[in-house]
Amino acid sequence: MKLIARTTKKRHQPVTARKVAGWGLLILLIIVTVLPLLWALRTALTPNSEIFSGNYSLIPENATTINFRRVLGMTTPEESVAAGGTAATINFWLYMRNSLLFVAILVFAQVTTSTMAAYALSRLHFRGRDTLFVTLLVALMIPPIFVALPNFVLMDKLAWINTFQGLLAPYVLICPFGIFFLRQFMLSLPREVEEAAMLDGASRWTVFRKMIVPMCAAPITTLAIIQAVFGWNEYMWPQLIAKGDSVRLLNVALSVFAQSSPSTRPDWAGLMAAATLQIIPMFILLIIFGKRLVNSLGLTAAK
Repeated sequence: MKLIARTTKKRHQPVTARKVAGWGLLILLIIVTVLPLLWALRTALTPNSEIFSGNYSLIPENATTINFRRVLGMTTPEESVAAGGTAATINFWLYMRNSLLFVAILVFAQVTTSTMAAYALSRLHFRGRDTLFVTLLVALMIPPIFVALPNFVLMDKLAWINTFQGLLAPYVLICPFGIFFLRQFMLSLPREVEEAAMLDGASRWTVFRKMIVPMCAAPITTLAIIQAVFGWNEYMWPQLIAKGDSVRLLNVALSVFAQSSPSTRPDWAGLMAAATLQIIPMFILLIIFGKRLVNSLGLTAAK
C-alpha cells in the first residue's frame, strides 16, 4: 500500500510557470478561433435592424430564425424586406449542390491518382523517377496565383469556361501534396509481403489493389478529409472560372450575395446566416472523422 501511495504521489507533477503559460496560450488560441464563429452565429440570429444597435452581447436580445429562412428561400421578398433584409436573393440549395458535387469529384480523382502515383514513386524503378519526385516537390512551393492565368488561358482555348470540367481540371490532374503524403507512408511498408505475393504469381496491379490500398486506408482517409476541406474552402479559381449559376460554388455565391444588395449596406444578417449554414457539412465531416484524422497524421509523421 505504501508503494502504491508513493507511486501515486510521484505521478502528480508540480504546476510550473511554463505549464501555466502553455495553457494560457492554448486558451487564448481557442478563444481567438471560436469567437468569430460565435459572433457570426449571433449576427445570423439578430434582425438586421438591431445589428448596429450598440448591443455587443453574444446573446441577441430578439433572436430570430428569419435570416436562415430567407437564405433557404422559405420567405417571400416582402417578408424579407419587412425583416430588415434586402431584395437580394441567393439560390442556396443550387450552390450547395454545386459545391458538394465539386468536392466529391475532386476528392475521388485526387485520392485515386495520388495513390497510384505514390505507389509508382515508392515501389517502381524507372528512369527519371527521382527527378519527377523533385519536380512534384517544387510544384508544392509554387503559389496558386502564379498558375491561375496560364490555366485560365488554357480553359478558354478548350472552351471550358463556366463548365464543371474547367472548374475541376487544375485539381484532378495532379495533387503534389497527396502524392508526397502517400509516398512517405508507402516507403515505410514492408516489401517482403509484396515480393512474396509476386512470387506466388500476383501482378503489380493485384498487389496494389489488394495489399497496398488496404494497408494505406488510414492515410488515404486522411488525404480525402484534407482535400475535402480544401475544396470546400476554395475560392480564387472558382471565382475566376465559374461565374454561371449552374456551376457557381457556394463560396463565390456568398460574395456575389454580399455585393448585390440594393442598399448601400450589405445584408449582414443574411450573409452570416448563409455562412453559418455553409460550414455545417465540413463541421459534420470533422466531427465524424476528426479523431481518425489526428491519429493518422501522427502515425504518418512517426513513420
